[in-house]
Amino acid sequence: MTSSIQQQREAFGGRLRELRLAAGLSGAELARRNGWHQTKVPKIEYGRINPSDNDIRAYCRHTGNNDQLPDLLATRHNIETAYLEWRKVLGIGTKQRQHALVDLTEMAQIIRVYNPHFIPGFLQTAEYAAVVLQNVSTFYQTPNDVEFGVAKRLERQQLMYRGNRRFHFLVGEQALYTTVGTDGVMAGQLDRLLAVTGLPRVTLGIVPATAEIPFAPTNFSMFDQKIVLVEAITAELTVTQPREIALYGRAFDTLARQSVTGDAARKLIGSAFDTWHRHSEPS
Repeated sequence: MTSSIQQQREAFGGRLRELRLAAGLSGAELARRNGWHQTKVPKIEYGRINPSDNDIRAYCRHTGNNDQLPDLLATRHNIETAYLEWRKVLGIGTKQRQHALVDLTEMAQIIRVYNPHFIPGFLQTAEYAAVVLQNVSTFYQTPNDVEFGVAKRLERQQLMYRGNRRFHFLVGEQALYTTVGTDGVMAGQLDRLLAVTGLPRVTLGIVPATAEIPFAPTNFSMFDQKIVLVEAITAELTVTQPREIALYGRAFDTLARQSVTGDAARKLIGSAFDTWHRHSEPS
């Protein structure tokens, strides 16, 4: 992880160096204008030190690139927080992350979630959530506070019923068949999904297994146009750069166009429910 951060710092410093060179400004002159020690510019541009927000503002001001300031600031903030290994995120159990997710949801007005293989946390039953969190704890060998995690997850679900937030969930058809717990747990979860399709301010789309997708998607959550959380196997990525958020927005819109909603979605869910329900019945 240290090398990854260093590479990002060097790449970011390279962007600042390109702005300076394109403006025909020497490092010594930029340092003089800002009252910096003459070694500060190369240290920033080769990733040896992290520039402050004011340093970045100075680069933009003196090179005539104030239009790039928002993206550069977002990049700088993202370097230290963009990549958080799960062993650190879950080092004290699920408590800290569940709190963070509640906070993000409370501050957002539009929440968009895509998951190709599992039912999103907002839509999980208590039984399904308990198995998911137990599996996470076992796989990552982190403290087991499943009971708290489930309670917090159910608390977060209440935000779908309060305020004027809008939710758009996209679920891969595979998620309807990915085994989580017993057949009864799966049947109960799909019954819950059928109920969700009637909620106001909630859109549920199912992306059919036969859908044509022009990129390799992974599960991600978007909170307005401010933050995207991407779940990889080893870490959670926090995306705050406007241009990257815009790309995730395009990805979500592409998936949404491939999804089915309303009666067509209920038909797919109902078919999966019948499969799990039959399996859960005593032979």
